[in-house]
Parts: sequence; C-alpha cells; structure tokens
Amino acid sequence: MLLVKLLFRNAFRQRLRSILTIAATTIAILAFGFLRTIVDAWYSGVEASSPKRLVTRNAISLTTPLPISYKDKIKKVRGVSLVSYGNWFGGIYISEKNFIPNFAVEPASYLELYPEYVLSAEEKKAFLQDRKGCIAGRKVAEEFKWRIGDTIVLKGTIFPGEWEFTLRGIYRGLRPTTDETQLFFHFDYLNERLKKIYPQRADHVGFFLIGIDDPRRAAEISLEIDSLFKNSLAETLTETEKAFQLGFVAMTEAILITIKLISYVIIIIILAIVANTMSMNVRERLSEYAVMKTMGFSWPHISVLVFGESLVITTTGAVSGMILTFPAAKIFVDAMGTLLPVFNITEKTLILDFIISIAVGISAGLLPAWKAINVPVQRALTKIG
Repeated sequence: MLLVKLLFRNAFRQRLRSILTIAATTIAILAFGFLRTIVDAWYSGVEASSPKRLVTRNAISLTTPLPISYKDKIKKVRGVSLVSYGNWFGGIYISEKNFIPNFAVEPASYLELYPEYVLSAEEKKAFLQDRKGCIAGRKVAEEFKWRIGDTIVLKGTIFPGEWEFTLRGIYRGLRPTTDETQLFFHFDYLNERLKKIYPQRADHVGFFLIGIDDPRRAAEISLEIDSLFKNSLAETLTETEKAFQLGFVAMTEAILITIKLISYVIIIIILAIVANTMSMNVRERLSEYAVMKTMGFSWPHISVLVFGESLVITTTGAVSGMILTFPAAKIFVDAMGTLLPVFNITEKTLILDFIISIAVGISAGLLPAWKAINVPVQRALTKIG
C-alpha cells in the first residue's frame, strides 16, 4: 500500500505535466478503441453468420436474378434441411437520406432460418397472415417512431413505384451482433405486382438461403447445388453465409486497412508522449536515485519506481479513455442512424485497450529506468544543491 501511494505521488509530482500526459493518453486510447469498434462494426455481419446457413446466388453477380423454380431442386439435395429465398428491394423511405436495408422474403422459412430475429407470437402470426404486412428492426422503428399498425410507404428504385406496407411486428436481436435496422416484407406481394407491371421480372429471386444439417458438409453441399445448374442459362455460386458476408467486406478493404493503420499510429503516439514525460521525470530525479543507490537500494527497487510511475500514468489515461468510449459511441451511433447497424463496445476492445496501456507503460519506462539504474553516483550527487 505504501508503494502504491509512493508511485502516485511520484507520478503527480509535476502535476501539470502529468495531467497533460494523462489527458493525451485518454484521447489516444479513446481514439484507438473507437477505431477498433468501427472495424468490428464492419465485420458484424460476418460475426453474426451461422455455419449452418448457405447462400446461393447467380454466378455472374448478385444483381443477376435466378428462377424461383430452382428452389425445388435445391430442396432435394442431401443435407439440405430448409430453403428460403428473397430479393434486395432497395426502397427509399421518405428521402434518400433514410437508408433502410429492405428485403422481399418468403416469410415463414426466412424466420425459421433466422431465429435471432425475435418476434412475439402475435406479431409473427399477424405478419405471416398479412401479404402486405412487414416487420422492422427495433432500432429503425425507434428512429422513425414506427408503431405496430403504421402504414409504411417505400419508393422503389430497383422496382419502380410506391409500395405500401403495414407494420405487423418489430423484431429484437437475440444477440448484440444481430442487425436491428432491417425491414422485411412478403416476396409474394412483390412478385404478384411484378406479374402485372413487369412480367419478365416475375418469378425470379436474388438469392436462396439454405439451411443445412451438418456444417462440416457445407463445401460438399455447395458443390452439389452448383452442379445441378452447371451449363444452364443461370449458373449458381453457393457459399457459406460467412464467405458471402466477407465478400461485401472485401469491397471496402482499403478503408479497413487505413483505419487499422491509423490505430497503430495512435499507439506509437501514446508511446512517444509517455516516454517523453518519463524521460523528463527521471532526469529531474537522477540525484534521488543516486542517493537511493548509496543507501543500498538495488536496481530492482529503482526499476519498480520508474516502471510503476509510468504504468500509473498510462493506466489512468487508459481507464479514462475506456470510460469515455461509451458516451462517444452513443453520440456517434445517434449521428449515423442506421448506416452502422451494429456498433457495440466489446469486451475484447476494452481488454485490448488495457493491454496496450500496460505495454506502452513498460516500453516508455525502459530507457528512463536504464538511466536511473546506471546513473554515476558521484556525478549525480555533485548536482545536489
């Protein structure tokens, strides 16, 4: 207890210098944790993927549709337990600023494949029975103040016209990584209208979602599904849901690399700031360390004082930065709306923040500790007075 008290007194002997260093460390740790959380948010879809789900799309591109009749053939593949399908709708709510991921899906099988979208029994029943019904995630419903029974009108982009839906349910995520910003409606509603206005686009889907019994056979089942439609007019590409999501992440890989590089630069900045402060502190106390050596204190005792002081400064700044990360994230999420559907400060990020603060504290104390241990007693004592 006496040692801890001594370390804190040493750390704040030059109060202004220490406070400024801690403030700089706080800001740096806050920035580092914030950037790492952005990277985690980018990978949220990957982390939420299930190994028991496959995605089948057109081998040419995701924007090229597949005949809905493929469903019956896919269902017959050994190891396939469930098949659903859907289309990216791309509708706009009020204005283009309101980005809402919206999909036309086969509701019963889709909800069975995604148990992480939690609805009450009443809401689920109402949604399944109403062909013009839709469900929306909790976050998007809160943002636009939607209530059950509200009429929601989306302006079509891929499928032109105004599309009117009745909100029948608001789902909640089973886990923190579940996207609560999406909107789903019946594929049949879209398909029936397409038969009237764009008959050539009817009975086609953007993707098939496939549930499998054994994740270990994912590659084998994928190859078998693709072989069914080889050399057809619409060949398929089947992959795990995780691989499908990683394909989207790869499109923005340059941005992610830049964010990661910036986070590493921040670590170097923290190290330089703390190392500079510790060098000045030790240089001012060389005579004190010389007196300690004459009194019989060995190098481990002096090292503990130097490294301990460095760690007090870095960990104080780190804890402050970690605490401030939460309100900063809340402000950021409110400003971004639904653009980043999952933005959670994870335990992994906080642990990484703390480990970095320890590593920086030790690294910043290496050279000052070496100077304190090897200070010539006679020369240091001549500077006293």
